[in-house]
Amino acid sequence: MKPRQRKQYFRNMKRSDDSEREKRRKRRRLIQELGEQRIPYLSPADPGFQELWDSSYAGLALRQSSALPDGLHERVQSALITLQRRGCLLRDLVRVRDRDVFTAVSRALVGQPGYTYRYLDTRLFTIPWHCEGEEGQKDEKEKPCCDSDLRDACKALWELNQFFCSDVKQQTNARGVKRSRSDTENSEDTPGEGMCEESVKDRLLEEKQEKEKKEEEEEDSGQGCSHSSPPSSTPPPDVAGLVQFNITIINYMDPSAMTQLKEEPYYGMGKMAVGWHHDEDLVPLSPVAVYSYSCPAEPKKEEVTEKDVEGQSKEKVKEKETETEGEGEGTSKEELKEEREGLEKEEVQKEKACWRVGLKVAWDIHTPGLALPLQSGDCYYMTADLNRTHQHCVLAGETARFSSTHRVVQCCTGTLDYIKKRCSEALENLHTDPEKNTKSLKSLLPSALQRIEDIHSEVEFEWLRQYWFQGRRYARFCSWWTKPMEQMEKDWKEMERMTQLLLDVVEDENTAQENRREMADVLLNALTDRQQHRQTWRDRCQSSLAQTLPAEEAPADRPYWSNEDPDMPLPFDLSEIINRVESLLWRM
Repeated sequence: MKPRQRKQYFRNMKRSDDSEREKRRKRRRLIQELGEQRIPYLSPADPGFQELWDSSYAGLALRQSSALPDGLHERVQSALITLQRRGCLLRDLVRVRDRDVFTAVSRALVGQPGYTYRYLDTRLFTIPWHCEGEEGQKDEKEKPCCDSDLRDACKALWELNQFFCSDVKQQTNARGVKRSRSDTENSEDTPGEGMCEESVKDRLLEEKQEKEKKEEEEEDSGQGCSHSSPPSSTPPPDVAGLVQFNITIINYMDPSAMTQLKEEPYYGMGKMAVGWHHDEDLVPLSPVAVYSYSCPAEPKKEEVTEKDVEGQSKEKVKEKETETEGEGEGTSKEELKEEREGLEKEEVQKEKACWRVGLKVAWDIHTPGLALPLQSGDCYYMTADLNRTHQHCVLAGETARFSSTHRVVQCCTGTLDYIKKRCSEALENLHTDPEKNTKSLKSLLPSALQRIEDIHSEVEFEWLRQYWFQGRRYARFCSWWTKPMEQMEKDWKEMERMTQLLLDVVEDENTAQENRREMADVLLNALTDRQQHRQTWRDRCQSSLAQTLPAEEAPADRPYWSNEDPDMPLPFDLSEIINRVESLLWRM
């Protein structure tokens, strides 16, 4: 008998096999088309960089470190270091193509209390950021869920989040206004024909500023790890209701501690800390904001701005030219050219020492890629549909680096409130007789039973096992999730009781034959899926990589119980029950 289609929540939560095959097919085709060639990419040192940004990467915006409010850098950077020193940043054991791998980057999730973020078959649980007026920052004993240092760190990240919420909206609106003004300029309106005199003055002033800015950029072309973001070539969608970042993923990586980093395969951009990807589990068309912080070990000379370096370089060349003119002979033009080329190479090498974000149009081998260097404290925004139509990677620099990546995650299936409601929905079908102290199912409709068994599996595999797969690492520094997970496990145990009650009904010879078969079909598919997923999680918990983790971080195969446990209504190993139900169906 063919098993039914996977449950809806599995289809939503996991990449389908068809999708994975399609991605692999596209990747193979792309590599075959390329052969031994590399797709070109541009950095700020390359001619045409700004034009490429304008035309093909308009959804990318860069905010230099000076754009942040006074004092915020210090608070945020102190917070990031606190999270690292407290052991909150850990490498995730994720699932890629049916095998477990460690992420190269250490991570933690900070955000709205009760929110989660799911990627690569791994669910991260938030450390709540502590902000004024925010509820849910205490445990079941009404005590703060984190100590004062961690609370201060999370509050600083919340302050950064608040800045991003307003700044992304302002930047998006400003670029939208600039676009509409540009459209107006291209029309043949004149004062008195649809445009007021003040508008014309504003336009002329803006044109002058744009011209000056363009001249400066041409003069500074190719220098530095930071460039101001270009104006958008297309008007972004109205994101006024979307710019409410609800989580941030904190990342940390020290390239010197990594024995192997993969080379970027398509463009030759260099070593990748994070490979090409789209950010997952986000509200469609929502922006992403990223704060980049290179560690204090960064040499002091790196703090000199790129314009300073460029100015010094130009001064040296100018002095050389003056000397040559004064002498009438000596340094030739060829030698000056070589010196200029040497200085340019020096700047390129310095640029590559920075951390960079790489971008490409997804599955496109014709549009050049973009590599944007980041100085410590810089931020960048991915807006409009950039995350959907493009992929990005993170290219490793020479120093260790933190990032805080702020996102608007889907909250329809990834919050504690959501799963609590699902539990309540399932348990509504359980009736308890107060006199006899017995339990029974209220409804035996196959559709109701199917929904309940789906919730049962969702609680076990998307929440309980996801939480315990990451060991006890959350409880070490934050107690916020402890009580909710205990209650969820109690609810799940009641659902185990409900499955056992369904089994009793199915095996009861007095049950109506037609309904009995439908109920047995629902039960068999639920048990088969559950058995398979339990084995998968057992294998993951006992994998060779999992065994390398310290006890406080090692995956726990929980819930787990022996088949003879009197407190559990059903055994952990469901194979014998599956055989019974299959035999029953064959006899019908």
